[in-house]
Amino acid sequence: MNAPNDRATARLAWARSVLGDPELALASASSDASFRSYWRAWHQGRSYIVMDSPPAREDPGPWLAIGARLAAAGVHVPQVYAQDLQQGFLLLEDLGTELYLQALNEANADALYGDAMQVLLRMQTRLDWQDLPPFDRSVVMQGLGVMPEWFLGRHLGHAPDASEQRVLLAAFELIATTMEEQPRCFVHRDFHSRNLLLVDVDNPGVIDFQGALAGPITYDLASLLRDAYIAWPRTRVEAWAESYRLRLRDAGAIGADVDRTRFLRWFDLTGLHRHVRVLGQFYRLWYRDGKPGYLADVPRIYHYVRSVAAGYPELADFAALLKRHAEGRDLTRVEAA
Repeated sequence: MNAPNDRATARLAWARSVLGDPELALASASSDASFRSYWRAWHQGRSYIVMDSPPAREDPGPWLAIGARLAAAGVHVPQVYAQDLQQGFLLLEDLGTELYLQALNEANADALYGDAMQVLLRMQTRLDWQDLPPFDRSVVMQGLGVMPEWFLGRHLGHAPDASEQRVLLAAFELIATTMEEQPRCFVHRDFHSRNLLLVDVDNPGVIDFQGALAGPITYDLASLLRDAYIAWPRTRVEAWAESYRLRLRDAGAIGADVDRTRFLRWFDLTGLHRHVRVLGQFYRLWYRDGKPGYLADVPRIYHYVRSVAAGYPELADFAALLKRHAEGRDLTRVEAA
């Protein structure tokens, strides 16, 4: 594996070669929770993005394949201008810097979420998903298991006893069953305000889609409306969710038997999967990978988990377990990894 300095040298040399500019410079654009990173280049008055995706750690192939499907369905994803899969470098359209997270406010939220839900509907009704890896029970349960290990165990220092393990398993089985009973579709898996960019044409621009699976129809909606990085009043969220249910019904993606109550239960419990998983994942990113930047968002995620669980009698014991061990603790505390 190349050393970091070798990687930087190779990345810059490749970008200069494909753009034909020996004086080209690269500036960090962003990085994510993986080994992938993004770099901005200016050439002849235009900006480009260089994706650095080390093949041994982050194969760029899935990003290219899923991106091509999304583009064919009319979703605004970064256009690919050049690629070197052996080295793991891609030259991409620059969608800009204005993330939904930065742009959203009380006045524009209805319009911006309306745009995002229209794109989501396009993804869920136009994309072929049957050959994607399945978001099946094993994936669901594996994701949920991250929370007891890294939140309860590593961060709070609590090992669930046999009784608590039964409570956790019952909650996880309920979530998995709810996800299984929904119609299948293309699932982006991270359709939220840090992966949507405000753009002038075909808003929003969509990124970070390489982990797509075939899964439940409310997963991406929950990612969008119960975002780990920005929260809205429950009544407003549920109104947006209902508006999307009607879009799905009118598009024939769900039947008339999926009424508001049933859809909201799907939405709540599928979103709970995401937030239980992320509650563990954000601590894993710190303790295992040395990335503390996500810890500031944990209180919001914890609130989602507790508030949703409190709304379902079947999850009362699960909510009580979390309250017993986490309430009053500093969830953003950073200790030595």
